Amino acid sequence: MRLELNHIIEGDCIEELNRLPEKCVDLVFADPPYNLQLAQELYRPNQTKVDAVDDEWDTFANFEEYDAFTEKWLLGCRHVLKDTGAIWVIGSYHNIFRVGRIMMDLGFWILNDVIWLKTNPMPNFRGVRFTNAHETLIWAKKSKNQKKYTFNHHTMKSLNDDKQMRSDWEIPLCTGAERCMVNGKKGHSTQKPEALLYRVISATTKPGDVVLDPFFGSGTTGAVAKKLGRNWVGIEKERSYIEMAQARIDHVQKPLLDTDVYSIPSRNTDKRIPFGALLECGLLKPGQKLYSANRQHTAIINADGTISLDGFRGSIHKAGALVQDAPACNGWTFWHYAKGKSLVPIDMLRERHRADSKTGKAIAVE
Repeated sequence: MRLELNHIIEGDCIEELNRLPEKCVDLVFADPPYNLQLAQELYRPNQTKVDAVDDEWDTFANFEEYDAFTEKWLLGCRHVLKDTGAIWVIGSYHNIFRVGRIMMDLGFWILNDVIWLKTNPMPNFRGVRFTNAHETLIWAKKSKNQKKYTFNHHTMKSLNDDKQMRSDWEIPLCTGAERCMVNGKKGHSTQKPEALLYRVISATTKPGDVVLDPFFGSGTTGAVAKKLGRNWVGIEKERSYIEMAQARIDHVQKPLLDTDVYSIPSRNTDKRIPFGALLECGLLKPGQKLYSANRQHTAIINADGTISLDGFRGSIHKAGALVQDAPACNGWTFWHYAKGKSLVPIDMLRERHRADSKTGKAIAVE
């Protein structure tokens, strides 16, 4: 069976995963059944009934049956994942610990567990325990020894006001116009918010990558993937969900023709600029002073691209680590040069050199 991109496969996820070509997708996002049926009906204080998850697809006789099901679909995901791929699985306290154990037993290597903090959780109406205000996402690579996988660190910083993104994400439940409705009722009982998938896909894929969702449901993964210029594949056995998801995705505007909108800037793919190059082009000069941001430490630039301070002579990184008594240091951001009365990180000079090298312009020396 060949992989048809941007298509919903109708069928059982375990069977369909094993029919797909080996190593054909870059990322899996899985929102499996949580096995969380309520033992009894719940009512709000105003005596309206809680619309709980009581679907047939979330029914399992016991933990053993659920574990066997989980192992089978996870093995199917291993089958389709590229050796550079990764997987996200979301769940609640009902199932996520069982899923995590099985993932580890199968050889997946957990990179993070991310907490989705719901800003508008459903209250615990009976008042017998804490309000369940979060769900857990497990992000894992295919194997422990896997050297390459996608993580767009700088994209996540940009989405978070240039601060490193944490593993607790405050995102509201799917409500309002985003919620798929059928005849005035929820079209899917566990529809996830697009904001959650936007963050997952932006963080761990590149434009053009293939994202597979084996429990496609209302199609949130496909809708967000399309918006972000990624390819998607969904597997879903419920015909009503397929029709809902397809209509939803068809309604999403096609990606812009300007692919730069979806590009992922990464310093890891930029041309390496050694510190000495700034001396060669005249952006810095031998004998010039460098400073820490608080001016507590001062170093002198040597003609060979090293810097000296307090009897030490070495790279900007080793010198920065030394004065901080730290195991490592990014010298590009630690050391600054004087520009008038202000201090500017030498990383700004590196970026100027890199930009001018790309355009072929002569480097402007201050």
